[in-house]
Amino acid sequence: MSHAIDEALVLIDLQRAMSDPALPPRNNPQAEANAAKLLAAWRRRGGPIVHVRHLSLDPASGFRPGQHGAEFQPAFLPMDGEHVVDKHVTDAFAGSGLERYLHLRSITGLVFVGVATNYSVEATARSAACLGFRTTVVSDACFTFARHDLAGALQSAEDIHLASLSNLNGEYAAIRATDSVLSGVAEAVSA
Repeated sequence: MSHAIDEALVLIDLQRAMSDPALPPRNNPQAEANAAKLLAAWRRRGGPIVHVRHLSLDPASGFRPGQHGAEFQPAFLPMDGEHVVDKHVTDAFAGSGLERYLHLRSITGLVFVGVATNYSVEATARSAACLGFRTTVVSDACFTFARHDLAGALQSAEDIHLASLSNLNGEYAAIRATDSVLSGVAEAVSA
């Protein structure tokens, strides 16, 4: 699958609060490194890049504007010309102007990386597909955290991650690995 210039890399919530050691156990410890590889590849080819930042309206949240946790992680600081979308809910399309931004630039495909797989990544990927965008989620460049289910049992981060990706697979998004996406980027650059 080749990646045309009409395909944007969308980095979701790669902010300092997501690396707080007080958070529950997570999966995919290599997710940020894979997301950074994709970001570097998109920058090399001059492809469109969108950085999504969660800014919480909850005064107690580490994502509240002005808090250290709301800042982008150093590896994901936006460069000039890269679009930043601020959101206040899990879905990056809700009230953010993202859809308009993409349509005005004739961007029809979106490649998602980031956190958390079962929250903002899944919510935004579902909306993207419902809005008609060609949607890809990079499985090993996303991660989530362990949590209790409705019966009170602790579910591992990996189980939650896989369930979320399974919900999206085929219906809302293509699920691909970093190496597969990178090979498509390399093909597009050499074409």
